[in-house]
Amino acid sequence: MKWYAISGSWRITNDEVKRDVERTVEKIILAGDGIITGGALCVDYFATNAVLRKGDPRRQLKLYLPIKLENFCKYFFKRAERGVITREQAEMVTSQWREVARICKDCISDDWGYNEANIESYYERNIKIVEDCDILYAFQINDSKGTQDAIDKAKELGKEIHVKKYYIGAN
Repeated sequence: MKWYAISGSWRITNDEVKRDVERTVEKIILAGDGIITGGALCVDYFATNAVLRKGDPRRQLKLYLPIKLENFCKYFFKRAERGVITREQAEMVTSQWREVARICKDCISDDWGYNEANIESYYERNIKIVEDCDILYAFQINDSKGTQDAIDKAKELGKEIHVKKYYIGAN
């Protein structure tokens, strides 16, 4: 069984990105392989959702969060209060994490030694995702730095990499 990291931008998306992520993940899980993703909005959310709908999350999903699940849920609701994301987005993604935890608590890795969600904990999570995958699929929107970080780390480790770039204007 191979593990495919799915990495991508969380700030902005469109239907094309969603379709591409879902198609890629569906091919992976139908082949009997698994995905590792970071639990963010947009690309990570689409990938996780595809496994929940069409795969066997107990054996085909690894969700790597930068901090403990409950702390990450609180963090997302604080981000909504600050207007960085909407309350609906916070509810949607945290509900997804809790569903994964209900189905398979062991599918979630969330203890990297960080107590706060910040650039360091996110990039540490990216290191773990890339180290544990066989192949990286990156869906990079507007040259996002976080996705580029995952690509760079995968290159350093000699991983097979597939990058799809998108340029989406601001709404």
